[in-house]
Amino acid sequence: MLADSTISKNPDHWRLWTDGRVPADWPLISWVAPRNMFTADGVEHQRLREPVKRAFSPRRVSALRPRITAIVGDLLDEVADLAADGRPVDLKARFALPLPLRVICDLFGVPEPDRPHVQRLCDTAFDQGRAEVDHAAAFTELRQVLGELAAAKKRSPGDDLTSRLVTDPDSSLTDDELVDTLVLLVGAGHETTVNLITNALRALLAHPEQYTLLLARQLDGWWVWADLVEETLRWASPIAALPLRYTTVPTELCGVTVPAGEALLLCYGAANRDPDHFGGDADRFDLTRRPAAHLAFGHGPHFCLGAPLARLEAAIALQELLTRFDLQPAIPPEELEPLPSLVACGVTRLPVTMSPVHRAGRKASR
Repeated sequence: MLADSTISKNPDHWRLWTDGRVPADWPLISWVAPRNMFTADGVEHQRLREPVKRAFSPRRVSALRPRITAIVGDLLDEVADLAADGRPVDLKARFALPLPLRVICDLFGVPEPDRPHVQRLCDTAFDQGRAEVDHAAAFTELRQVLGELAAAKKRSPGDDLTSRLVTDPDSSLTDDELVDTLVLLVGAGHETTVNLITNALRALLAHPEQYTLLLARQLDGWWVWADLVEETLRWASPIAALPLRYTTVPTELCGVTVPAGEALLLCYGAANRDPDHFGGDADRFDLTRRPAAHLAFGHGPHFCLGAPLARLEAAIALQELLTRFDLQPAIPPEELEPLPSLVACGVTRLPVTMSPVHRAGRKASR
């Protein structure tokens, strides 16, 4: 389906959408309503993606390594103080969440005072489990906040991606398309990495034999941490199911004919545990799995532009954390609460107890 040109990302092919039958307060409205590269195909998709691709170059991502490492170090210093008396620490709230949020907000020049508010608004796009969440209002407000950011950067550009996007002489993005692009990049740019880091840690805590194996091999180099990231992406994809794609012609899927004009929800989490591809142990978290191929970042023209940054952040975060601290679960892994989300795969919190490492051959501080 990801490679089939007759299955579109453009909601104009969805009968319910074009008939006006999708309400403004629908919990997935922010995944359908924006006009950016996420909801376009073909030439239009390339037009919308190209300015982001230029701004989000591999060189710029690689240059973020020192900044990411510094943020990780600062957060771990804070975590160390919290854990000093043996009390449990929620590593999601105190580490996995603030790291990607700081990185993405630094990258796009979001002012410090606005960051908590932007995070709360972005989180609503991934929350389909609480009836009290007003998705339409949050989406409207997020567009307003990021529109004001774009206008401020246009008046006074800085060294950030928003400034690059608003001043790119080769860009054909309209003001609305630019704002919707920021909604996509800022929103999806931190939530996915939060869940990647959190899922890696809960996987290790739930599989102590894999945790032991990782620690035994970690001196072999960077590739060990890359293995942890890739197997986590496969085993617990940060995006479990991604809205939406649409049939433009009658399409046969697994023996069922889906009419034209229908919406499809693709479940990446299921594909990444397909026993026909990964074998009978596809549900098992295994750092020695070869190859750890997966669809966590998609496939084809819509492959995630932020994949290199997510991989870099997660690998640095996990290496620095796990070479500095021993972790133990504060509650049984099976008691962790899943996110109330149709889209994201993760847990609401990750309480652990922590102590400085004292293993021979391993560093005790960063």
